[in-house]
Amino acid sequence: MNPTLQQDLKDIENILEKVKQQGIDFLNVIDSTPTSTQNTITTNMNLNDSGLGALSALEEFNERLAPLMVSQAGPRYWGFVTGGATPASIVGDWLTTIYDPNAQATKAQGGVSALIEIETINLLLQLLDLPKSFLGGFVTGATMSNFTSLAVARQWFGKQLGLDFAKNGISAPLNILTATPHSSSVKCLAMLGVGSQNFTKIKTVEGNREAIDIDDLEQNIKGLNGQPFILISSAGTVNSADFDDFNAITKLKEKYNFWWHIDAAFGGFAVCSPKYKHLVNGWQNADSITIDCHKWLNVPYESAFYLIKEQHKNLQVETFQNSNAPYLGDPLENFSYLNFLPENSRRLKALPVWFSLLAYGKQGFQDIVGNSVEMALLFDAFITNDESFELLAPTRLNNVCFTLAGEHNQEKVNLFLTHLNDNGKVFMTPTVYQNRKGIRASFVNWRTNENDIQIVIEEMKESILELGIK
Repeated sequence: MNPTLQQDLKDIENILEKVKQQGIDFLNVIDSTPTSTQNTITTNMNLNDSGLGALSALEEFNERLAPLMVSQAGPRYWGFVTGGATPASIVGDWLTTIYDPNAQATKAQGGVSALIEIETINLLLQLLDLPKSFLGGFVTGATMSNFTSLAVARQWFGKQLGLDFAKNGISAPLNILTATPHSSSVKCLAMLGVGSQNFTKIKTVEGNREAIDIDDLEQNIKGLNGQPFILISSAGTVNSADFDDFNAITKLKEKYNFWWHIDAAFGGFAVCSPKYKHLVNGWQNADSITIDCHKWLNVPYESAFYLIKEQHKNLQVETFQNSNAPYLGDPLENFSYLNFLPENSRRLKALPVWFSLLAYGKQGFQDIVGNSVEMALLFDAFITNDESFELLAPTRLNNVCFTLAGEHNQEKVNLFLTHLNDNGKVFMTPTVYQNRKGIRASFVNWRTNENDIQIVIEEMKESILELGIK
């Protein structure tokens, strides 16, 4: 054995103890750790011959790389839609690294960790109040969940025409209908060979909405003259957390032949709240659903899952079967995620979720969702009542979309946000909503409390004064 590696093995308890303590130290100050940094490094480091050993490498990390880390898992990182990591999810993530399985098979001599994944999906279906007619699995994020679902939808579309797109390639144009798709879905259309611009944009409901106009949707369906199509709908649009009318779409599905996909990356967790559960009424009738775990479920990156109706499992195998490995046997009899997902190598991303669900239960996630919405509404109240700002859209759930008051300040929005983010007390992301520059604050972190809202309010007022914005 390499002598440096052998020494690390002998010293593994001390190494892990130091890392554990460093992790605890970071988590203890995460509330006051900056949300942004201007630190940088040169990236042309030379690789040495003999190696430093783990502890010396840790010292090098702490000196050069740790200053690049920000409080992305902290309570005032409101950019994108970023959750944190609960204590139980950290346990699951650490143990995943220790055991390090390739989660594929449920019956194999070499390991059956995929059983943990299947159990976790079962627990998630209970949390989300969805039927067991869905089968699911874990991927890295919403992009790969959308990709997995839409790849099966693509195969379904081909079969409606008597074609096998997975084997022979796309040989007919696909009909894609959508109103306000997330950029990841559009990216998936590019990766799937469908084309990022090859979709029909449906009108949205009038009155500052991002949801599908059902009447316009049906008019477009009628225009297809009976041709099959794929509908991409939303459970929580990224700017205003708007929801499509799933009950109305269910009625259309009874009349027309289409694959219904729901991007519910964060909005699906509205089901955890008695007050907002109605927003997803009818979503159980979809063919596929995308949900992120590293958003509102508050587990470490990378974690998301897809849900696809069991009735489509043959299409899923046709799409993803690892056909050059006959030793795996019949993919429907000898289940392996190898034949149901894009990746041939898979971390056990289910375990942090499993720990979280067992640790906190339905009530825990009801409380997390409820608190996030409460914090969003508290921030909304500040934006509404402060003359320096204005809402761009109603706060329907956990995203607050706003801008500087007055058209004359549109050119200063990015300046203001950059100044605010650079102070390191909060991080929010820029956006464009109905052709106006804006800012989006997304509340999903389990740590965020009223004190955090007050800190950010003071920072925003200070930035307005310092920049002389009127």
